[in-house]
Amino acid sequence: MLGILLLYWIGKYYYKLAEAHGKSKWGYAILGIVTYYACAVVSGFLMGIFIELIWPGAVDTINEFLFGLMLLPFGIAGTYLLYYYFKRNWESKAPQLGVEELGAGEPTETTL
Repeated sequence: MLGILLLYWIGKYYYKLAEAHGKSKWGYAILGIVTYYACAVVSGFLMGIFIELIWPGAVDTINEFLFGLMLLPFGIAGTYLLYYYFKRNWESKAPQLGVEELGAGEPTETTL
C-alpha cells in the first residue's frame, strides 16, 4: 500500500512539473515512476554484487523485505535528481522579461 502511495506522489510531482512547463504530462509522470524502479533495480544489482564480493553466499540469506527497504532511498534519490534536472533545465530555458523589456511600450511625452 505504501508503495502505491509513493508511486502516486512521484507521478503527481512530475505531472505538475510537466504541466507548468507545457510538456507531456502523462509521459513525464510515467517517466518518473520508471526512473524510480530503474534506480532501485540498478542499485540492488550493484549492492548484490558488492555483498557477494565481501561475503560470498550472503545474498541467499538476505531478507527480501529489508533489502527492498534498503533500496528505497536509492530509487527516491534517482527520481529526485531527475526531477531537479528537469526543473532547472526548463526554468533556465523559459523566456524571462528583463528590466529593459518591462516598459517597452511607446514612449510618452510629458510636459512640465
